Amino acid sequence: MYATQALTHVIPLAEEFDKNKVTPGVLGFIVFAALAVGVWLLMKSMNRHMGKVNFEEAPDPDAVSADAGTPGTGAGRAR
Repeated sequence: MYATQALTHVIPLAEEFDKNKVTPGVLGFIVFAALAVGVWLLMKSMNRHMGKVNFEEAPDPDAVSADAGTPGTGAGRAR
């Protein structure tokens, strides 16, 4: 079968559709639902990982040693 013969069989089928009504259909819904589930899983994973993050800042070792090196004074050295 030639390509031109195949097109002549397909063209009458295309004219039966309403050209003013375009919908995504079932495949569009499935793709959208899969994306929504993927985003939900990513957000759930991000929440779990953010819960493990320690936001307490460790003290600066230079500042601690400078304060300990000068006994009797309440202030550290100026920077």
